[in-house]
Amino acid sequence: MAFFAWSTLAQKDSLEIKPVKIKDQIKFEEGLYNPLSPAKAAFYSAIFPGMGQVYNKKYWKAPIVWGALATSTYIYLDNNSQYKRYRTAFKLREAGFQDEFTLDNGQILVSREGLISAQKTLRKNRDLSVLSTVLIYVLQIVEASVNAHLLQFNTSDDLTFEPIFIPDPIRFEAPKMGLTLTYTF
Repeated sequence: MAFFAWSTLAQKDSLEIKPVKIKDQIKFEEGLYNPLSPAKAAFYSAIFPGMGQVYNKKYWKAPIVWGALATSTYIYLDNNSQYKRYRTAFKLREAGFQDEFTLDNGQILVSREGLISAQKTLRKNRDLSVLSTVLIYVLQIVEASVNAHLLQFNTSDDLTFEPIFIPDPIRFEAPKMGLTLTYTF
């Protein structure tokens, strides 16, 4: 048997990494995209509700946020004070004392079942108003962040709609209607 030996050469490794020296600091060109803008808007909204909208220059949204939060807070405070009022009257009546819904001559304006029902309803409304306040608070933070993201998109004002009539080459005599939407990037 004869053995043949061939000498083969492989390619050199192309992953040789040469050290890179930076002469000056890297400077970013100021453009439309600011990656910290959504974070700032969310932070400002979390610190003071409505400030993220002001940061995004959507000034008309801030009074809506303030009004929504003020309304839900007012509803909470009103329901809580009414709940405490009916709860106190129920406790006094159960202990055998006169409450605000019992007149001096002994006439009862609100029954025991009415006091229990009012407490349940007012407690439920109070809890829902707390939930709505928290939900409005979180949503305004999310809205400020999303709006800051969307403000960075470069949109064209040249949005047009042009109807184009394309005749059917097979059935030229039969009129046809259709709609084609074309968009380009």
